[in-house]
Amino acid sequence: MAMVDDAELLTLAQVLGEALREKGWTLSLAESCTGGWAAQCITAIPGSSAWFDRGFVTYSNSAKQQMLGVGADTLQKHGAVSEPTAQEMTLGALAYSEADISAAITGIAGPDGGSVEKPVGTVCFGWSCQNGQILTRREVFAGDRESVRRQSVKAALEGLLQLTLTSDL
Repeated sequence: MAMVDDAELLTLAQVLGEALREKGWTLSLAESCTGGWAAQCITAIPGSSAWFDRGFVTYSNSAKQQMLGVGADTLQKHGAVSEPTAQEMTLGALAYSEADISAAITGIAGPDGGSVEKPVGTVCFGWSCQNGQILTRREVFAGDRESVRRQSVKAALEGLLQLTLTSDL
């Protein structure tokens, strides 16, 4: 896999912004392992206030519960890095914002924290929109902490772009 760079992320954010603006939609983000990096890419685009509502950085389990309404039972049964948690995060980002579409990112960027079932580089994503459509995906990215986080931002933005281009409210 080619190295993802900042210019690629900013271009992707700009294309996403144009697609959202065309539909009159706004976006919210729920980020864990990326620590607001996706939101930073979005807000680096001039005029993004027209289509970006808010971002939630929910690094701890309690933050995921308090800010996004992720269930304690979901975290207990599946863990913070799971598709069910990503799904609840993206739904919470919609519920606690004015947004039409949202994305969630939760993962293990490393260098520690991995296991046999969830190795370092495991990242789960959720995307949802107000029409009720919900998508989740699990990826295992290679590379160091920064590379995993960068690839996660790219995947989240790409998923948002795809959902924006293929959905109607």
